[in-house]
Amino acid sequence: MTYKANFRVWRGDAESGELQDYTVEVNEGEVVLDILHRLQATQCSDLAVRWNCKAGKCGSCSAEVNGRPKLLCMTRMSTFTEDEVITVTPMRTFPVIRDLVCDVSFNYQKAREIPSFTPPKDLAPGEYRMKQVDVERSQEFRKCIECFLCQDTCHVIRDHEENKEAFAGPRYLMRIAELEMHPLDVADRRDAAQTEHGLGYCNITKCCSDVCPENIHITDNALIPMKERVADKRYDPIVWLGNKLFKRG
Repeated sequence: MTYKANFRVWRGDAESGELQDYTVEVNEGEVVLDILHRLQATQCSDLAVRWNCKAGKCGSCSAEVNGRPKLLCMTRMSTFTEDEVITVTPMRTFPVIRDLVCDVSFNYQKAREIPSFTPPKDLAPGEYRMKQVDVERSQEFRKCIECFLCQDTCHVIRDHEENKEAFAGPRYLMRIAELEMHPLDVADRRDAAQTEHGLGYCNITKCCSDVCPENIHITDNALIPMKERVADKRYDPIVWLGNKLFKRG
Protein backbone atom coordinates (compact mmCIF):
# COMPACT_ATOMS: atom_id res chain seq x y z
CA MET A 1 0.00 0.00 0.00
CA THR A 2 1.33 3.41 -1.01
CA TYR A 3 0.27 6.78 0.30
CA LYS A 4 1.53 10.36 0.59
CA ALA A 5 2.90 11.35 4.00
CA ASN A 6 3.31 14.87 5.34
CA PHE A 7 6.75 15.53 6.76
CA ARG A 8 8.20 18.56 8.53
CA VAL A 9 12.00 18.42 8.47
CA TRP A 10 14.39 20.83 10.15
CA ARG A 11 16.69 22.48 7.61
CA GLY A 12 19.53 24.77 8.57
CA ASP A 13 22.93 24.99 10.22
CA ALA A 14 24.53 26.28 13.42
CA GLU A 15 23.55 29.84 12.56
CA SER A 16 19.88 29.52 11.65
CA GLY A 17 17.22 27.16 10.36
CA GLU A 18 13.54 26.33 10.16
CA LEU A 19 11.09 23.49 9.69
CA GLN A 20 10.14 22.90 6.07
CA ASP A 21 7.11 20.95 4.85
CA TYR A 22 7.32 18.09 2.36
CA THR A 23 4.93 15.53 0.94
CA VAL A 24 6.67 12.21 0.32
CA GLU A 25 5.57 8.82 -0.96
CA VAL A 26 5.50 5.99 1.59
CA ASN A 27 5.47 2.28 0.81
CA GLU A 28 4.46 -0.56 3.07
CA GLY A 29 7.16 -1.72 5.51
CA GLU A 30 9.29 1.42 5.33
CA VAL A 31 10.95 3.32 8.16
CA VAL A 32 11.50 7.06 8.61
CA LEU A 33 15.05 6.80 7.24
CA ASP A 34 13.68 5.32 3.99
CA ILE A 35 11.43 8.35 3.58
CA LEU A 36 14.30 10.77 4.21
CA HIS A 37 16.37 8.96 1.58
CA ARG A 38 13.48 9.30 -0.87
CA LEU A 39 13.24 12.96 0.04
CA GLN A 40 16.95 13.32 -0.79
CA ALA A 41 16.51 11.52 -4.10
CA THR A 42 13.43 13.37 -5.29
CA GLN A 43 13.16 16.80 -3.69
CA CYS A 44 16.19 18.01 -1.75
CA SER A 45 19.48 16.38 -2.64
CA ASP A 46 21.37 18.57 -0.16
CA LEU A 47 19.51 17.23 2.91
CA ALA A 48 22.11 16.17 5.49
CA VAL A 49 21.28 13.06 7.52
CA ARG A 50 23.77 10.74 9.20
CA TRP A 51 23.37 6.98 8.84
CA ASN A 52 25.43 3.84 8.28
CA CYS A 53 24.09 0.33 8.93
CA LYS A 54 20.31 0.87 8.63
CA ALA A 55 19.92 -2.03 11.05
CA GLY A 56 19.74 -0.34 14.45
CA LYS A 57 23.30 -1.30 15.40
CA CYS A 58 25.60 1.60 14.48
CA GLY A 59 23.78 4.37 16.34
CA SER A 60 24.46 6.87 13.55
CA CYS A 61 20.94 7.93 12.56
CA SER A 62 19.87 9.38 15.91
CA ALA A 63 17.38 12.25 15.65
CA GLU A 64 14.05 13.32 17.12
CA VAL A 65 10.76 12.21 15.61
CA ASN A 66 7.78 14.21 16.85
CA GLY A 67 9.99 15.43 19.68
CA ARG A 68 11.08 12.00 20.90
CA PRO A 69 14.71 10.80 20.53
CA LYS A 70 14.76 7.81 18.17
CA LEU A 71 16.83 5.90 15.64
CA LEU A 72 15.46 6.86 12.22
CA CYS A 73 16.12 3.37 10.86
CA MET A 74 14.09 1.72 13.63
CA THR A 75 11.07 4.05 13.57
CA ARG A 76 8.47 2.35 11.40
CA MET A 77 6.06 4.42 9.35
CA SER A 78 3.29 2.00 10.35
CA THR A 79 3.35 3.55 13.85
CA PHE A 80 1.90 6.78 12.41
CA THR A 81 -1.48 7.44 10.84
CA GLU A 82 -1.59 8.40 7.18
CA ASP A 83 -2.88 11.90 7.91
CA GLU A 84 -0.36 12.59 10.70
CA VAL A 85 2.31 15.26 10.23
CA ILE A 86 5.68 13.69 11.11
CA THR A 87 8.25 16.17 12.39
CA VAL A 88 11.94 15.22 12.19
CA THR A 89 14.49 17.39 13.96
CA PRO A 90 18.13 17.00 15.05
CA MET A 91 19.00 15.97 18.61
CA ARG A 92 18.36 19.02 20.73
CA THR A 93 21.14 18.51 23.26
CA PHE A 94 24.01 18.80 20.77
CA PRO A 95 25.08 21.61 18.41
CA VAL A 96 23.74 21.34 14.87
CA ILE A 97 26.22 21.03 12.02
CA ARG A 98 23.64 20.98 9.25
CA ASP A 99 20.05 19.79 8.95
CA LEU A 100 19.72 16.55 10.97
CA VAL A 101 23.45 16.12 11.64
CA CYS A 102 24.75 17.12 15.08
CA ASP A 103 28.21 17.59 16.57
CA VAL A 104 28.36 14.82 19.19
CA SER A 105 32.02 15.38 20.16
CA PHE A 106 30.83 16.18 23.72
CA ASN A 107 30.37 12.45 24.20
CA TYR A 108 33.86 11.53 23.06
CA GLN A 109 35.31 14.16 25.36
CA LYS A 110 33.45 12.62 28.32
CA ALA A 111 34.63 9.15 27.31
CA ARG A 112 38.25 10.28 27.45
CA GLU A 113 37.78 11.60 31.00
CA ILE A 114 36.97 8.15 32.41
CA PRO A 115 40.01 6.14 33.59
CA SER A 116 40.25 2.86 31.72
CA PHE A 117 39.88 -0.66 33.10
CA THR A 118 42.41 -1.13 35.91
CA PRO A 119 43.23 -4.79 36.70
CA PRO A 120 45.49 -5.85 39.59
CA LYS A 121 49.14 -5.17 38.79
CA ASP A 122 50.18 -8.75 39.53
CA LEU A 123 47.57 -10.22 37.16
CA ALA A 124 48.83 -10.74 33.62
CA PRO A 125 46.62 -10.83 30.52
CA GLY A 126 45.38 -14.39 30.09
CA GLU A 127 45.08 -14.86 33.84
CA TYR A 128 41.78 -12.99 34.18
CA ARG A 129 39.10 -15.19 35.73
CA MET A 130 35.48 -14.16 36.27
CA LYS A 131 32.34 -15.93 37.37
CA GLN A 132 29.52 -16.11 34.84
CA VAL A 133 27.25 -14.00 37.04
CA ASP A 134 29.80 -11.17 36.91
CA VAL A 135 30.07 -11.48 33.14
CA GLU A 136 26.29 -11.25 32.79
CA ARG A 137 26.11 -8.18 35.03
CA SER A 138 28.26 -6.06 32.74
CA GLN A 139 27.19 -7.71 29.47
CA GLU A 140 23.98 -5.68 29.43
CA PHE A 141 25.97 -2.42 29.44
CA ARG A 142 28.16 -3.70 26.60
CA LYS A 143 25.13 -3.73 24.30
CA CYS A 144 25.37 0.08 24.06
CA ILE A 145 25.64 1.23 20.42
CA GLU A 146 26.51 4.80 21.40
CA CYS A 147 23.58 6.35 19.62
CA PHE A 148 23.62 9.00 22.39
CA LEU A 149 19.82 9.06 22.62
CA CYS A 150 20.12 8.69 26.40
CA GLN A 151 22.45 11.68 26.43
CA ASP A 152 20.04 13.63 24.26
CA THR A 153 16.97 12.99 26.41
CA CYS A 154 18.65 13.59 29.79
CA HIS A 155 17.15 16.86 31.01
CA VAL A 156 20.27 17.65 33.08
CA ILE A 157 22.06 18.69 29.89
CA ARG A 158 19.14 18.90 27.47
CA ASP A 159 17.65 21.84 29.35
CA HIS A 160 20.81 23.19 31.00
CA GLU A 161 23.77 23.74 28.70
CA GLU A 162 25.81 24.99 31.66
CA ASN A 163 25.78 21.50 33.23
CA LYS A 164 27.75 19.87 30.41
CA GLU A 165 31.14 20.62 31.93
CA ALA A 166 30.29 18.87 35.21
CA PHE A 167 28.00 16.06 34.00
CA ALA A 168 29.09 13.01 32.01
CA GLY A 169 25.54 11.92 31.17
CA PRO A 170 23.87 8.51 31.56
CA ARG A 171 25.94 6.75 28.90
CA TYR A 172 29.24 7.45 30.66
CA LEU A 173 27.93 7.17 34.20
CA MET A 174 26.86 3.70 33.06
CA ARG A 175 30.44 3.06 31.90
CA ILE A 176 31.76 4.11 35.32
CA ALA A 177 29.24 1.80 37.00
CA GLU A 178 30.28 -1.07 34.73
CA LEU A 179 33.93 -0.66 35.74
CA GLU A 180 33.08 -0.16 39.41
CA MET A 181 31.12 -3.44 39.40
CA HIS A 182 33.86 -5.33 37.53
CA PRO A 183 35.43 -7.88 39.91
CA LEU A 184 38.88 -7.41 38.37
CA ASP A 185 38.88 -3.60 38.40
CA VAL A 186 40.77 -2.35 41.45
CA ALA A 187 40.17 1.39 40.97
CA ASP A 188 37.76 3.07 43.40
CA ARG A 189 35.55 5.18 41.13
CA ARG A 190 32.91 6.26 43.67
CA ASP A 191 34.28 9.67 44.64
CA ALA A 192 35.10 10.54 41.03
CA ALA A 193 31.60 9.55 39.90
CA GLN A 194 30.13 12.05 42.36
CA THR A 195 32.61 14.92 42.22
CA GLU A 196 34.05 14.78 38.68
CA HIS A 197 31.32 13.18 36.57
CA GLY A 198 28.19 14.61 38.20
CA LEU A 199 26.36 11.50 39.41
CA GLY A 200 24.53 13.65 41.95
CA TYR A 201 22.85 15.61 39.14
CA CYS A 202 20.92 12.50 38.10
CA ASN A 203 17.48 12.31 39.72
CA ILE A 204 16.62 8.88 38.24
CA THR A 205 13.67 9.89 36.06
CA LYS A 206 14.45 6.86 33.83
CA CYS A 207 14.07 8.91 30.64
CA CYS A 208 17.43 7.51 29.48
CA SER A 209 16.21 3.92 29.86
CA ASP A 210 12.94 4.77 28.07
CA VAL A 211 14.65 5.83 24.83
CA CYS A 212 17.44 3.21 24.74
CA PRO A 213 17.04 1.16 21.51
CA GLU A 214 18.94 -1.74 23.11
CA ASN A 215 16.57 -1.78 26.10
CA ILE A 216 19.41 -1.36 28.58
CA HIS A 217 18.09 -0.67 32.07
CA ILE A 218 20.48 2.24 32.56
CA THR A 219 18.77 3.68 35.61
CA ASP A 220 17.86 0.52 37.50
CA ASN A 221 20.99 -1.53 36.81
CA ALA A 222 23.72 1.14 36.59
CA LEU A 223 22.84 4.57 37.96
CA ILE A 224 20.88 3.56 41.07
CA PRO A 225 23.43 0.89 42.15
CA MET A 226 26.20 3.44 41.59
CA LYS A 227 24.37 6.00 43.72
CA GLU A 228 24.03 3.38 46.46
CA ARG A 229 27.75 2.66 46.38
CA VAL A 230 28.56 6.36 46.59
CA ALA A 231 26.13 6.81 49.48
CA ASP A 232 27.66 3.85 51.34
CA LYS A 233 31.14 5.31 51.09
CA ARG A 234 30.38 8.99 51.67
CA TYR A 235 27.42 8.98 54.04
CA ASP A 236 27.13 5.63 55.87
CA PRO A 237 28.15 6.35 59.51
CA ILE A 238 29.64 2.88 60.02
CA VAL A 239 31.76 3.16 56.89
CA TRP A 240 32.75 6.69 57.96
CA LEU A 241 33.86 5.39 61.38
CA GLY A 242 35.77 2.53 59.80
CA ASN A 243 37.60 4.91 57.51
CA LYS A 244 38.47 7.13 60.47
CA LEU A 245 39.85 4.22 62.46
CA PHE A 246 41.73 2.85 59.48
CA LYS A 247 43.33 6.22 58.74
CA ARG A 248 44.21 6.71 62.39
CA GLY A 249 45.85 3.31 62.47
